[in-house]
Amino acid sequence: MSNSSDAKEMSGSRSDGVPRYVILDTETTGLEHAQGHRIIEFAGLEMINRKLTGKHLHLYIHPEREIDPDAQRVHGISLEFLEGKPKFREVAEQMADFLRGAELIIHNAPFDVGFLNAEFDRVGLPPINKLCANVIDTLREARDQFPGKRNSLDALCDRFEIDRSNRTLHGALVDCELLSEVYLWMTRGQESLVMDIDMDLPGGQDGSMNFERKPLLVKRASEQEQADHQSYLNELDKSVKGTCLWRSLEAPAGDGA
Repeated sequence: MSNSSDAKEMSGSRSDGVPRYVILDTETTGLEHAQGHRIIEFAGLEMINRKLTGKHLHLYIHPEREIDPDAQRVHGISLEFLEGKPKFREVAEQMADFLRGAELIIHNAPFDVGFLNAEFDRVGLPPINKLCANVIDTLREARDQFPGKRNSLDALCDRFEIDRSNRTLHGALVDCELLSEVYLWMTRGQESLVMDIDMDLPGGQDGSMNFERKPLLVKRASEQEQADHQSYLNELDKSVKGTCLWRSLEAPAGDGA
């Protein structure tokens, strides 16, 4: 992907009151922004009403410094690959415009927010807490929901049976896509049980929905199945040298229930 084609229909906060979320991830030259490490990849996916809108921003950024070998082994991004990519100051306004007014969803948010704040400070832009409405840390949420368990993004994908077969390296865009699914799984209890029902179903004039309960299908046991059941009970009687518990129930054993 080229940086020019990765940004699609960016927008700030919404005026209709519907929250706008951005699932966000970064890759960096190292672990500590205080030691001068820089962002080399940024990815953000827009989500509204629990659905990805297709609007996103994905940028590769030249860090103007070396990349730690340990970091490169994780994300697979080399300095050679980043040659010719824009410097952060060249894309800072574009990034800030995409994030402005949104609620951010980030796994291990202090890491990414720390790097973003350091980068924005270098170019005179406001920090994330001034730029965005809120930050949701899915790692902290996962630790609250699953105390004592592994809560890495990979572990959560395994727990929720989310396919991550296309994730060979730790890329920001792929991680955002996985995190969007993880977030939806983690917050399923916050939505109404009828949210996934087709809203075109006929309903009453008061807006309530009409559901017709279908009669339950009762399937009786066949004669062979009843005979097999009796044989099984006979074997139980022999094993307990008396009458098994099942035969003491009020319902007759041979009524097919």
